[in-house]
Amino acid sequence: MFEKLRIHEHMEVTTESGQHVGTVDEIKDDKIKLTRTDSSDGAHHYVALDNVEKVDDNRVYLKQGTPIPMGAGVN
Repeated sequence: MFEKLRIHEHMEVTTESGQHVGTVDEIKDDKIKLTRTDSSDGAHHYVALDNVEKVDDNRVYLKQGTPIPMGAGVN
């Protein structure tokens, strides 16, 4: 289990295999808000904290099978 407090602004968010999904804008409630600059549609996207597998250095890894929001980095 990871510590929510270890996730901070500007950290990279990736799939379990390291594919870029987005960049942390902020933690809002129980979700990671991704920056708009990484999205193909110019909108903020959110990923539930429950989908985080681990936090390592300056990167957040999502669990395998995590649904990636449409318009986020890998779509």
